[in-house]
Amino acid sequence: MSTQRPPLPPFTLESAIEKVRLAEDGWNTRDPARVALAYTENSSWRNRAEFVEGREQVEGFLSRKWDRELDYRLIKELWTYTDNRIAVRYAYEWHDDSGNWFRSYGNENWEFDADGLMQRRFACINDCPIKETDRLFHWPLGRRPDDHPGLSELGL
Repeated sequence: MSTQRPPLPPFTLESAIEKVRLAEDGWNTRDPARVALAYTENSSWRNRAEFVEGREQVEGFLSRKWDRELDYRLIKELWTYTDNRIAVRYAYEWHDDSGNWFRSYGNENWEFDADGLMQRRFACINDCPIKETDRLFHWPLGRRPDDHPGLSELGL
């Protein structure tokens, strides 16, 4: 038996925007076990050149990701949607263990099952080295504050 993860498809503009923000909020926890619960047991991903199958592999992938992408902060923005699919663009800032900062830009295509769990995720991402002084995402680790600008407002 599956747990529902509202909002559920078919999406409206409002529910697609909500789904994107909930995904952003989840990823900003940097809690692999919690984030993995948003995906089906047999979820299928392509992330850059890595292929991930199933919730267990999703959790392992996220653990490895956040072990190397330190002080990770993410902003997602709805690009478009249909009944059970959402496309987003996003940017996140992070640094490696040597203190080198990056802003990673990407696009994702998501497909959801009837219970609102993501069953397919395709991600394309590019990393851009930045100076620490060029960072734009300065909120405390965790959820982006409601009054913090989004991607469009930041000119990204």
